[in-house]
Amino acid sequence: MRLPLRTAIRSFLAGLLMGAADVVPGVSGGTMALVVGIYEQLVAAVHQVFQALLLAVRGRLADAWQHFRRIPWGFLVPLVLGIGTAILSAARLILHLLAAYPVQMRGLFFGLITGSLLLPWLRLQQRTLREGLLALGGAVVAFLLVGIPPRVVPDPALWQVFGAAAVAICAMILPGVSGAFLLLVLGFYEPTLQALTRHHLPYLLVFALGAATGLGLFSRLLHYLIRHHHDATMAVLVGLMAGSLRALWPWIDEMRRLRLPDGSDPVGSVLLLALGGLLFVGALTWWERRQPHSVAR
Repeated sequence: MRLPLRTAIRSFLAGLLMGAADVVPGVSGGTMALVVGIYEQLVAAVHQVFQALLLAVRGRLADAWQHFRRIPWGFLVPLVLGIGTAILSAARLILHLLAAYPVQMRGLFFGLITGSLLLPWLRLQQRTLREGLLALGGAVVAFLLVGIPPRVVPDPALWQVFGAAAVAICAMILPGVSGAFLLLVLGFYEPTLQALTRHHLPYLLVFALGAATGLGLFSRLLHYLIRHHHDATMAVLVGLMAGSLRALWPWIDEMRRLRLPDGSDPVGSVLLLALGGLLFVGALTWWERRQPHSVAR
């Protein structure tokens, strides 16, 4: 099905936001997908791709072809191009800013994500005590998870690489926790970077296989949960976003412990950037709610 140019442009812009988010520690592309309103469509599209691949692997080529034809390529291709463009073009700038102004940049992203919590919450069809408790549970899980100090696994076995990739890739479509952060927690961030720089083919192939397996299984689970338990699932995802704010608190020590600013810390610039991020997302929320597709599903 051919999508209008406006939809393709919107998907590309959403991909730019997701790609930029993926290079920021503590922010996931899934968070941006949830904010701009394409999260459920993204999960469904990823699920369709892996369903088609699974049918092809099983030798059911005719069924696989029918599945491939039903994949919303007009949505998916511009989205992937946007993600790749952002990672290639914006990553160096964002990483430079994070290195030069870490406290201020965390303040900016803290404001952005705080402001982003309202929009997915408003998309719930019902907001009862159950949804509130589920969101609280998701927030507690994310808060505890992002507080785990990073570690390094020296010389990991390939089966460990497979498992780490399968878990970390889930952050691609899971709001609240970034894939880079999960690799840090699991101890595979540095080994993976070393494998990339040294072109260690066995490591990279096993990592790619683990990532594909994890993404396929997790997208299938998420697709089922969204279809059959929509509001409960979305409430948990909003909670994960809220709990992940711990990773973006501007003032933290080397062990990821939260602290209050002291006299030597920048405060005014951090508050100004956080407020700017909050107002930006507030304007985005206002615009999104005025669009015909923003009606709660």
